[in-house]
Amino acid sequence: MRRAPIAVLAAVAVAAVSLAACDDDPAPRSSATATPSGSARQLSPFTGRPYEPAPVLAVKVDNVAPARPQTGIAKADIVYVEPVEAGLSRILAVYSSSLPRTVGPVRSARASDLELLRQFGRPAFAYSGARTSVRPDIGRAPLYDVSPANAGHAYVRSAPHRAPHNLYARPDSLLTEAPRAAEPRDIGFRFGAAPAGGTPVDARTVTYPAFRMRFGWSAEREAWLVGMDNAAYGAAYGPRPTPSTVVVQYVDAEPRGPKDKFGNRSPYVESVGKGRAVVLRDGRAFEARWQRPFPDGGTTYTTAEGEPMTFDPGQVWVVFAPRG
Repeated sequence: MRRAPIAVLAAVAVAAVSLAACDDDPAPRSSATATPSGSARQLSPFTGRPYEPAPVLAVKVDNVAPARPQTGIAKADIVYVEPVEAGLSRILAVYSSSLPRTVGPVRSARASDLELLRQFGRPAFAYSGARTSVRPDIGRAPLYDVSPANAGHAYVRSAPHRAPHNLYARPDSLLTEAPRAAEPRDIGFRFGAAPAGGTPVDARTVTYPAFRMRFGWSAEREAWLVGMDNAAYGAAYGPRPTPSTVVVQYVDAEPRGPKDKFGNRSPYVESVGKGRAVVLRDGRAFEARWQRPFPDGGTTYTTAEGEPMTFDPGQVWVVFAPRG
């Protein structure tokens, strides 16, 4: 893998604004091919929509208030929201169907990211850094490490935010360092018509100790509008995210990771296991169960009757909510 020094960031920073301003247009995919009229197209196992198979890229994105609004989240196939130290949150955005021109702000990895990423095979993983204790685990994990240490040419520091919330990545450049990154595979999602039942709901709120997230149903858009910390969640450039399906997945998240400079330990999100979930789709909330027996496998979601809990095709958000 070619290595580029982090100093490259400063050399290319002047290009950041023009790159970000184009974020509402997806970056070209070299794997895309024309589909003859009337022919069947593959459906993405991540979104349930037609797509051209392309490498999987996961990006760890800052989500504290000074980092918002972010760039490129609307293009993600899957958006995971994870609790981190001090009761805050971060995002793990997973791309394949479409790439934004830029994504960020990019921030550091956590140990539990590695367990979550195992289900994708060997994806490319972009992050800004990691604690010393986590770095050996990243080196052993089945992924392409496209952090600035290995893909410095793909990163820029740019407006609209100040450091450390201003590191952005160019996904097409990141993937040049992951020539054999895995393509999408079945991770347990099932798409289709809504199951019977469910409860009509205008909004659903998920609360961490220092973070609040709200999903409000928009009948006009037939999607969920995201709010964070009592403000609408938009985008620095391009469209705002409008997920078709939101999964609130209740997990164990014990604070057993390394401490930050204030003495707060990072919680380890247990994405392997089983438990309760609430699935939001079509303006309704469905009680569900989730199960992921092994790190290498995906997560299945079932209704109270034991039937597959189907998602509405489109962007999926999975919010890890600590149990209790």
